[in-house]
Amino acid sequence: MDKLQTAATVLIVPGLREHVAEHWQTLLEARLEKVRSVPPLTTDKLDLAARIRAIQQTLEQIDGPVILVAHSAGVLMVAHWAAQHSRAIKGALLATPPDLDAHWPAGYPSAQTLQAQGWNPLPRGPLPFRSVVAASTNDPLASLEAVTHLAEGWGAELRSLGAVGHLNPAAGFGAWPDAELLIQELDR
Repeated sequence: MDKLQTAATVLIVPGLREHVAEHWQTLLEARLEKVRSVPPLTTDKLDLAARIRAIQQTLEQIDGPVILVAHSAGVLMVAHWAAQHSRAIKGALLATPPDLDAHWPAGYPSAQTLQAQGWNPLPRGPLPFRSVVAASTNDPLASLEAVTHLAEGWGAELRSLGAVGHLNPAAGFGAWPDAELLIQELDR
């Protein structure tokens, strides 16, 4: 199968679960010609500052235009990174951001833990690059209303995906072909 060609390098920014073999981001990475991925943290996995440094260090290794492709907490990492760094970004696909003010199901960090690790307050001002926020109508980590408010604050275009849960393997998603279409749209 031919690899998807893009003018920009795509930088994959995974969420807290990092690189899961059957996750759409991992499968997408294998499909792209020009792609990099933020490496997983080996210690202090909830340390937001370390995650922002990892994004910045990876970006410093990329020449030319970049499209960010973030999922879940990776979207929040991108918002924090953009508030602290300046680099021209061609666009960003921001899929199913969680709501830091919501009560998350068991197995996810608590609001207090995330607060202690620097995740709150979340930057809510306009992002300095074109962004598409892909939202689910039944995400257990964020209501559509909460994601709509995030997208509005960031100046991003909101795309409702329908009832796709958290758009991860637990919700029945492996490959997500629409991600390729959205990346191509951002790459134009």
